[in-house]
Amino acid sequence: MTTPPQHPLKTPLVMAVAIAVMSTSGLANADGTGDIEARLAELEQRIDDAEQRARAAERRAAEAERAMAVQRQSNAADQPARVTAQTEDLEERLAAVERQASGEEGFSFNAYARSGLLIGEGGKSIEGGPYLTPAGSVGGAVGRLGNEPDTYVESVFNYKTRYDNGTKALYRTMIADGVETSNDWTSDESSLNVRQVFVELSDLPSFTGAFENSSIWAGKRFDRDNFDIHWLDSDFIFLAGTGAGIYDVQLADDWKANFSVYGRSYSEYPTEDSDTGGNTDNLTFTMNNYVGHWQWMVSALSAADNEERAMDTGAEAADSGFHTMLAYHGDSFFGLADGSFKAAVLHGRGLGAETKVIGADGNLTDDATSTRLGLYGTTYLAPKWRFAPAVLAEVSKDRYDDGDEYSWATFNARLANELTTNFEMQYELSYQWMDLDPGSTGNAVEGGYRKFTIAPTFKPEVGGFWKRPEIRLFASWSDWDEELNDYSEDDALGSAGFTGGEWAFGVQSEVWF
Repeated sequence: MTTPPQHPLKTPLVMAVAIAVMSTSGLANADGTGDIEARLAELEQRIDDAEQRARAAERRAAEAERAMAVQRQSNAADQPARVTAQTEDLEERLAAVERQASGEEGFSFNAYARSGLLIGEGGKSIEGGPYLTPAGSVGGAVGRLGNEPDTYVESVFNYKTRYDNGTKALYRTMIADGVETSNDWTSDESSLNVRQVFVELSDLPSFTGAFENSSIWAGKRFDRDNFDIHWLDSDFIFLAGTGAGIYDVQLADDWKANFSVYGRSYSEYPTEDSDTGGNTDNLTFTMNNYVGHWQWMVSALSAADNEERAMDTGAEAADSGFHTMLAYHGDSFFGLADGSFKAAVLHGRGLGAETKVIGADGNLTDDATSTRLGLYGTTYLAPKWRFAPAVLAEVSKDRYDDGDEYSWATFNARLANELTTNFEMQYELSYQWMDLDPGSTGNAVEGGYRKFTIAPTFKPEVGGFWKRPEIRLFASWSDWDEELNDYSEDDALGSAGFTGGEWAFGVQSEVWF
């Protein structure tokens, strides 16, 4: 501790002050001695008080200096830790922003929608849709370009989260609606529906071995690995319902598999004892295998008590079934050029004879069998010319009645000529052959349906079949063999005044993201 400086001149200073006082006042005589001594004592006390205050100030200054030195040393020692903490905080915040920007975390929105007018030569709306032919009743789709009279929308809401242990969670809700009226207020015709609501968990640190990269889910959903022929508005395979499953189980180096169970309800169907007395649930157990470009899917179906369903044909309804699909996902145009292609063969028995929407049809007979072939490809024939052919065909027997037979095949091709960065001409040609014998429930027919469409198309940027949105004008010509009108009075080709050999015109928008 620093010792405050002493003041050796204190006494002489007091004496000098005293002498000056006595000289000035003329009181330096014996009679004024007491008064002077009192005043000197007071003066000494003041000086002493001042010195104490000075020493106290010096002590405070020294203590402050020492405290500052200690703080400087502490700051120097803590600075790396503070810098590290600040850096880690900034990195964590930046990573969170990047995850949200990439869609790995946070809220996102996806959608599909189409809407337009389909007007016949007489200035009135006409029948349309990819399933308007008699074969449409058993899944026979035709080309959809310039052939859709509906407004259909899917809105998908996603929320993704990543937790501190690395686990990722996806929550999804999908709302859909479809109407054929062109009115702006369609509540009376709306079919608004929640089509998906599920949770999926991935990157779970407790999953190891074959399950290390797997994800699990539960709820109501479309299967992640469904795929379709867009030009026909027909899935190769559509697995959906309410259930649970696990994706991407690594069974071998090149072999991954998905396992799931989906439930679909068969409600309020007639039985022998009641017109509306039956209901049950179909359960579809699926193993979906992937080896390289190959996909092999196997499904077993069960619907307890569905055999009690009263069939109009008198046949026995199936209460179980089997379904399988072998598919190839190519990364070229059938090995001939750059592009892509997909091909699949599907087969089903019993409840599995509905080969596309697995488990959706409870009216299939116990002996029903179906075999379906589907393929499509995309490529460029020239720098500005895109080409996409597709084939979809099916043969089924004993489907809804003992002895019925349904055979049909659709051949479709879409061609697009990119004229500017925002405009292209699209052309689509479709032909469907069908030989349908519904047995005791209807009339057997055989014949063909033909459609050709020209569609001037505007889009933000041309360059591929998958770029949307698009706004199209179109003119479509369609025709079919007259015999097909006799198949049913309830389908489009049986409608009064819809006789074929006529033009349809319209406009349509389509968007997905």
